Amino acid sequence: MKKELLLASALVGSFGLASVAEAASSSMSGSVTVGVEGEEYGSGGTSDTDSIQTSELSFAVSETTDGGIKISTSLEIVDEGGAVADEGGITLTFTDGSTLDLIEAGSAFGGGIASIPAASGSQGVTNTTTNAAPGDLDWADTSDSVGFDWGSAADFAGIEGLTFGVSGASGDTATSTTSTAPETTFAVGATLAEDLGDTAVTVGVGFINASSSSNTASNDQADSIAVSVSAVTGNLTLGAGVSSGEGIISGTTTTIDDREMDSVSYIEAGAKYVSGDMTLTVSMIDSEAKDAALGTAEGTGSDKHESVSASIDYAVASGVTATLGYTDVQNTDDGSNAEANGGQACYIGASISF
Repeated sequence: MKKELLLASALVGSFGLASVAEAASSSMSGSVTVGVEGEEYGSGGTSDTDSIQTSELSFAVSETTDGGIKISTSLEIVDEGGAVADEGGITLTFTDGSTLDLIEAGSAFGGGIASIPAASGSQGVTNTTTNAAPGDLDWADTSDSVGFDWGSAADFAGIEGLTFGVSGASGDTATSTTSTAPETTFAVGATLAEDLGDTAVTVGVGFINASSSSNTASNDQADSIAVSVSAVTGNLTLGAGVSSGEGIISGTTTTIDDREMDSVSYIEAGAKYVSGDMTLTVSMIDSEAKDAALGTAEGTGSDKHESVSASIDYAVASGVTATLGYTDVQNTDDGSNAEANGGQACYIGASISF
């Protein structure tokens, strides 16, 4: 027992918490979203109308040591209506403004992406389970939970507007000939914010490489670079981003194995205009990739995803937002038009946040 007490004292002392005896400060936040979504698919697809009812609930916990270091974590207990117990890692915020995330830290790759406007709403068109074309600029953002992510304060290295981050992770996850997992991950990300008078411009660059734990796979789990830019002029925000690379796409069901993903090309753009309590947003995605079974050569037919979306958000009251959204999607699987997995979707609903 004496050894355990000494170990606990050493751990507490390493965080500078020897004088902290009370419970840490906590706060609660969440939202409830309700609405109706309609989907109209192409030939061979099944069109339908569904109710949308989702909820979010999470707690943030933090405390500051006598030395000024903030220690924080989080606990999500409801995620889109489903009960979960998703604990966050530990974040240390130092007196110079830099941060260090430990355990489930994520990667610095995502931190190097500028904010690009994207249409809101809960509308969507279901893609084919074998389509490898990504749907997000940070599609390659993957890492084991055992790792760190360090982010600088503003004006890194004395350069005004520059932030920089670096991260690493290492895992030992059991895999098979049909599944993989990230093993060793290294990522960097940087953003540069410039004030050009009437316009504020932010440029972001991110790089990630994650090796695969599988001896079968010929690709790394992820290998990508992303470049993005956003510009804010008064009430108007414009943004765009591109990424490329290769990696592994996880099987979407128990009957779909993980697959190689090659020749990835991703483009995203968006615009947002705010007028009083109303926000109008339009956005688009154009992505392409080739997929094949683990360990085989690059596939011959391309998978593609093209979408155009628009939304109108109206602030009804404090914390209450009404949303009208629309999306038009076209998908191609191995060079063939997937009409049954393309079409239009619309949404009308409201979200109450607290």
